[in-house]
Amino acid sequence: MLVNKPPMGWNSWNTFGEKIDEKLIIETADAMIEQGYAALGYEYVIIDDCWALRERDENGKLVPDPKKFPHGMKYISDYVHSKGLKFGMYSCAGVMTCAGYSSSFGHEYEDAKQFAEWGVDYLKYDFCYFPKTADCKNAYLTMSMALRTCGRDILFAACNWGVEEPWKWMRSIGVHTYRSTGDIFDKYVSMRDIVQSQENNFSMSAPQCFNDIDMLTVGMYGKGLVGIENGCTDEEYTMEFALWCIYGAPLIIGGDIRSMSENAKKLLQNKELIAINQDAECREPYKLDALSHEKDRTVLFKIMDNKEYVVMLVNYSDSKIKIAVSLKDLGMPYECGTGLELHN
Repeated sequence: MLVNKPPMGWNSWNTFGEKIDEKLIIETADAMIEQGYAALGYEYVIIDDCWALRERDENGKLVPDPKKFPHGMKYISDYVHSKGLKFGMYSCAGVMTCAGYSSSFGHEYEDAKQFAEWGVDYLKYDFCYFPKTADCKNAYLTMSMALRTCGRDILFAACNWGVEEPWKWMRSIGVHTYRSTGDIFDKYVSMRDIVQSQENNFSMSAPQCFNDIDMLTVGMYGKGLVGIENGCTDEEYTMEFALWCIYGAPLIIGGDIRSMSENAKKLLQNKELIAINQDAECREPYKLDALSHEKDRTVLFKIMDNKEYVVMLVNYSDSKIKIAVSLKDLGMPYECGTGLELHN
């Protein structure tokens, strides 16, 4: 199985946008090893948009920007692989990428072959500038088939922002993760709205195809491309990371791991939270509607391997509130004769 647990790694977009180059990717790969991220499962180093020239070459191939990547993509890929990590890249289903660069619409098979030749292990596939007369589902199916015939195992990370309810069909066409939401911003309201939007789609994620609620903003503090004012507080980042973990979402870091604060680094490397995300059963949480009918609170219950369970009480409001949990609503009525040993 190519993707039996939610993928973990780092992506350049949230912090750097178009300000990417060879040096950044190499330094990030080094930092993932030296600072202990790789040892905890963060394995993908992913270059997002803005890596290519705006026009293809005379042979119709994508061309890495020689100013940003003077040694080319195979050089970067080889370096990432030499560290024991995996290499990810970006393209788009539309006629241009979101930033207006060369894209893969009508070039799916030749691009997939080129990605394989470069040693790509992960492809994020966006949805900007997609023709209104084209078929969204067929576009993602076409790239899925292209990747499956390119001669290399490449994780297909579809990113169509929830258009046409992808949780109903992405798994069937062979993608490995699918973006079910719009872009996240480094702001509490953005994070909250994204996680609440997927509370009814918990059953739409499983090994080989995970619901992706976008990249993490943990540790950005308002810096970078998607930074908003001062970003989030450490308490809000803790909520974000814990929710991504219990949701079983991909854990793709969007901050600059070369200069993470100690609090952010400690959070992103929290072994107990990561273990919830990477649990062998990969079960989505169950929302206890009877206890969480108010929009300012949610109670989530997750069944895990080895007779372990997770209960998460979420307070979305700005003030203290009381949240009650009934063991009967966890499937354990008083008369059942069993109980739970609790650990915070």
